[in-house]
Amino acid sequence: MKLLTFAFFFTCWLIQPIVAQTTQRNKMADEIAFSINHELINHWYPKAYDTEYGGYISSFDAAFNPTENQDKMIVSQARHLWTLSKMMERSPETDHYKKGARLGYTFIRDDFWDKENGGFHTLLSREGEVKSSGIGAKTAYGNAFGIYGLAAYYKVTSDPEVLELAKKAFYWLEENSYDPEYGGYFQSLSMDGSSLVRDSSTASTSTIGYKDQNSSIHLLEAFTELYTVWKDPLLKQRTTELLAIIRDTIVQKEGYLQLFLQPDWTPVSFREEGRASIEKHHSIDHVSYGHDVETAYLMMEASHVLGLVDDYATWGIGKKMVDHSLQFGWDDSVGGFYDGGYYFAGESTPEVIKDTKNWWAQAEGLNTLLIMADLYPDDANAYYEKFKLQWNYIQEYLIDHKYGEWYAGGLDKQPELKNAQKGHIWKTAYHNFRSMNNCEQKLRDPSHLSLTINRSGINH
Repeated sequence: MKLLTFAFFFTCWLIQPIVAQTTQRNKMADEIAFSINHELINHWYPKAYDTEYGGYISSFDAAFNPTENQDKMIVSQARHLWTLSKMMERSPETDHYKKGARLGYTFIRDDFWDKENGGFHTLLSREGEVKSSGIGAKTAYGNAFGIYGLAAYYKVTSDPEVLELAKKAFYWLEENSYDPEYGGYFQSLSMDGSSLVRDSSTASTSTIGYKDQNSSIHLLEAFTELYTVWKDPLLKQRTTELLAIIRDTIVQKEGYLQLFLQPDWTPVSFREEGRASIEKHHSIDHVSYGHDVETAYLMMEASHVLGLVDDYATWGIGKKMVDHSLQFGWDDSVGGFYDGGYYFAGESTPEVIKDTKNWWAQAEGLNTLLIMADLYPDDANAYYEKFKLQWNYIQEYLIDHKYGEWYAGGLDKQPELKNAQKGHIWKTAYHNFRSMNNCEQKLRDPSHLSLTINRSGINH
């Protein structure tokens, strides 16, 4: 009898922490679900549907009222399409998501796709007229998001026309942007698709002619999404190549992404030119902690979708990137990832040079921290505790509980952003919705987004 009593209480002692964490996880999942439905998506849709000209309006003020400038960029239009496609999966009973997604798809198909030269235009007026922009008439980044949105929309509609357009965009990138010599993709493209090159007249602050981490990671993201619905051998090859380039070449030995690189992948750095030059070229050369934690997730997702088994290289580098960001770019007092750091010449650790906390980095950090918490529950970095702190930070300093959406940056560092725009062509619900949608599902079921690996070799 005593033995049975001891066994009963011993079992209860073992189960109690599991039950407590399960309860806590479900509570946070409920909070996140509420925020998705009542503080984010409901403010964007159907308000963003442009029923007059097609596609979506993206520019909203602090109180979430539409503003005057409603130019349309392929990146934000495709992100809206992707988000609505995921909402169709999440809430199939909500009819306006289907209508809104169709509105975006037809605008992308009829207005953004260049029927003469192929590829997606970068920027259009609200009415659909092609506009010049400072980021290239066409870009690999923009076309990547076109593919990303189309792949998600095809997944929920099974419309063959949608998949055909995604394929056309992939093959257009293959013909115009892909580098057969060194691999990867050129970012800045002309109207006819030819890549823009640097010459003696190109300003040092211009990114024309460079390859870069941002287009590379989002091409990986787009190809991963497309591969889930189209098991094409060339697509698999290019996705695998991109994963290897990002992991083995763009990620530096310390555990951060080099932002820009020469066509042969030589890093573009101003480290030896002094602080004045480094500040001048900040947008080209710094440590971006938000991109690092985002890329850790995107690499792991790609490895999983590609079906790579025992992919120790990807998992090891992903963990290294997250740990580097936590060590040097994390606010351990209230949470949040800083916007920028820099490895100055002769220094072995980076200095925080921009301690603001933009919204998208916090969203990506939330998602990645939870993935790491479930993969490494006993790690010294205590990922789960940091995940909880990050969610608290987002609720206190980023979510506008009155007018909806997230502020552009954490109010602990930039209180003036309380009155700044909630939406524009670079700010949609994509980052924060994707993060919260993933986190809600993973909190309820830790196997969600589980990625195949033999844990015994995870640090090899």
